[in-house]
Amino acid sequence: MKVAFLFFRYPYLQGMKSRNFFLLFFIVISFSGVAQSSSLGDWLIYFGNKKLNDKWNIHHEVQYRNYNIAGDLEQLLLRAGVGYNLSENNNNVLIGYGFIHSENYQDTSNTKTGVNEHRIYQQFITKQSFGRFSLQHRYRIEERFVEDDFLMRFRYFLAAKVALNKPKIEDNTFYLSAYNELFIHGQNTYFDRNRIYGGLGFALKPSLKFELGYMSQIFQNSCRDQVNVICSWSF
Repeated sequence: MKVAFLFFRYPYLQGMKSRNFFLLFFIVISFSGVAQSSSLGDWLIYFGNKKLNDKWNIHHEVQYRNYNIAGDLEQLLLRAGVGYNLSENNNNVLIGYGFIHSENYQDTSNTKTGVNEHRIYQQFITKQSFGRFSLQHRYRIEERFVEDDFLMRFRYFLAAKVALNKPKIEDNTFYLSAYNELFIHGQNTYFDRNRIYGGLGFALKPSLKFELGYMSQIFQNSCRDQVNVICSWSF
């Protein structure tokens, strides 16, 4: 059994909706906290966001995922989208496209099969800040074209960051980062997977951040752990 607890205490969260936040985070993580096996790999991730004006933005990302620490490709993910701000620096809606190439092992053998997926997705992101503490909620719907199959999936992502050496994330700021993401199928068995992440980040400036973290990805009958190296750049 593998159970993870992420709990934050911070004075800016007292009152308001802090109890709901703690309860939700606990429920989502505990819901899928059972795994039978685990293996370690790595994810190299780049997130980019180009601001066109006060309303429109372009998102792009590259993720290179390995079954081991390096050299055994699990998945290459390329994703891009166009977003619109409903309010300044908050409440962004976005529609995008992703191409995903996966190298899947066949049962317990060393044989791998390549699978290509084309994905259309729609998402809504909202953010809140409480002094050093910031939250992000992301709601995403995916229409997935995996070879000859069509699949639907729903995702809820809840992330938190806490500035460490400064009152907020600004130039040369270290911060703690954590998130939980729940995946729900639109068909058959509803639970797809759950991701739990914790890491340490450094903001060279608010628009350019680097993170090193550890993620556990929990499936119905197994678990995979990844070391994550993340770069995010807004320009």
